[in-house]
Amino acid sequence: MSQVAERLVVSLDAITYVLRKSNIARRTQSEASKLSFDSKPVTYKINKLSSEKDRILESIGATLYWGEGYKSHKASGIDFANSDPEMVFIFLSFLRKRYSPEEKRIKILLYCYADQDIPQLITFWSKLLKIPKAQFTKPYIRQNYRVEGRKMKYGMVHIRYSDKKMLIDLLNLIESYKSKYRVGGRAVNYTAL
Repeated sequence: MSQVAERLVVSLDAITYVLRKSNIARRTQSEASKLSFDSKPVTYKINKLSSEKDRILESIGATLYWGEGYKSHKASGIDFANSDPEMVFIFLSFLRKRYSPEEKRIKILLYCYADQDIPQLITFWSKLLKIPKAQFTKPYIRQNYRVEGRKMKYGMVHIRYSDKKMLIDLLNLIESYKSKYRVGGRAVNYTAL
């Protein structure tokens, strides 16, 4: 309605009046939201992974997100969290290989403890992941912890990419693996493995 009002240079009330008078049904909020979502451009492109090495990376990346990613359909994008540098590196390699994301949109949240050298941790993750320090958000620093408790040597990072369409594609990729191997309410098809 606002687009029509803008195009015709009339008030939104005038458009509402004409719709009511003509018994024309208005879109529901969810229909309007879906149209708005569908019209938003994507910030990535899905690459066809043809080599065996790339297909293995794709299956590893999907499996890692299945186990360590935030999978709620309410999420606004990718959020993968882990403290293992190799695992985080492999997941980000998958993300870059499959999606060619806009690098500047990749954000990193560091979760660490108050007695750790935070600038050194940020430098470590920045070099490993090839992400500029400017793309690190304010770290979460845990103040109350047991000194003798188990601690993450490098802290934990969240790799975040704010694009819900990418999240939906990744969740669909996970579902394709689940259905291929018949996981989810049914017995695993071990012969397919």
